[in-house]
Amino acid sequence: MIIGRVLDLAESEVADILAATHRAFVSRHDSMTEVFHRSFQHVVEHIDFPEDLSLDRRMLIGAYFTHEYSIEAAALNNPSIVPAPDQSGLDAGELRFIMSLRAIGEGHISCIEFRSGIIGRDGEPRVDDPGPQPGTGRRTPSLYERGFFTSRLMELGALNDISGPILDSLEDQFTIEQVEAAILQQDRRVADRSIAFETIRAIHWLASSNYALEFDPASRLSERVIFPAGPTESQGMEDARFVRFTEDDGSVRYFATYTAFDGFQILPQLIETADFVSFRIRTLGGIRAINKGIALFPRKVGGRFAALSRYDNESNYVMFSDTVRFWNDAERLQVPKSPWELVQIGNCGSPLETDAGWLVITHGVGPMRQYSLGAILLDLDDPRRVIGHLDEPILVPDEEERDGYVPNVVYSCGSLVHGDLLVLPYGFSDQATRIATLPIDDLLGRLTG
Repeated sequence: MIIGRVLDLAESEVADILAATHRAFVSRHDSMTEVFHRSFQHVVEHIDFPEDLSLDRRMLIGAYFTHEYSIEAAALNNPSIVPAPDQSGLDAGELRFIMSLRAIGEGHISCIEFRSGIIGRDGEPRVDDPGPQPGTGRRTPSLYERGFFTSRLMELGALNDISGPILDSLEDQFTIEQVEAAILQQDRRVADRSIAFETIRAIHWLASSNYALEFDPASRLSERVIFPAGPTESQGMEDARFVRFTEDDGSVRYFATYTAFDGFQILPQLIETADFVSFRIRTLGGIRAINKGIALFPRKVGGRFAALSRYDNESNYVMFSDTVRFWNDAERLQVPKSPWELVQIGNCGSPLETDAGWLVITHGVGPMRQYSLGAILLDLDDPRRVIGHLDEPILVPDEEERDGYVPNVVYSCGSLVHGDLLVLPYGFSDQATRIATLPIDDLLGRLTG
């Protein structure tokens, strides 16, 4: 047992080992003491009388349960891009942006990273250098909603005579501590222990999949890493599609849908933030909240939330809902038709609002599993109506982009319009990321001509 071995060390040995570890790693981390303290707290329940340990010994135990992880060892790709919340201090015609990226590291586990930058008056994007000390922030439990919990447990087949009374004893909003107290009270009355175990496991699974994440506001945006924390995403958080969402009253928040992967199944989940410092990570519900590639519209349409989807893993759909967290209604927009997309199609991020309609960048899979990017145009008032569809792709892998972990792929999770340009960041072959620009009027002309 590692803890026991550290406890057996003499106090002088503890001090020497801790000092040597600190010297070796201090330049790589912002606060070694805080890092070791957090790791110690994860194992403190396994220690008898931890309050009797010296600070050095507690920190050394934390050090032995800490390791670095190479978040970009395999790739940095599949970006989305949105205007940043802060647009102050810019020259006329400039736009500050935030770009999210899928970072693929050791064991092919994906997390979400960010980059900042400015698009100049000339349309040239300039990406800021990343900070030297990325961190995963501080995770805290979420405030849960009983209505959502009830609906999700019903979908999971876990709304029964055990979970029902637990939920009935809770307020409309509750904390994880209140859930645990209600479980403990109900557990004393249950005769069938096997059903109780499965039901309580489902409640814990749902609770731990919804959480909040807080970063130091003084940190650089590029140092804030959203790393898998819930059980649904234990093997990766993939392809976040960020969108700047404007409410009916003009207020703004940012949403992102992403694919959570636990090693066996994939589920779409939701990120919400106002400032890219504090984040809420939540599960989605509804019979259409399945598969990859949900992308929210940047505002309500006809008084309802709207989203693109590929829930059948083959075609493009549009969905509508009264709430951003439940999706049950979908209507098919587009089936594979052109040679470059006959295998499957999907969206490349949230629709972009233009005077001509909702511009949707799409991806298609063709012969030799080559991914290419195309576009469709949807009616502004009724996005179920397709106005135009490109017969040819706008972007295919060039010879420099064909080789990688997944060859012959170009893929994007979101673009934006700045002035007269479409700014389209894209990943290639699960290797790296580039940014393309093209005149928006030319593209819209092809879609409406």
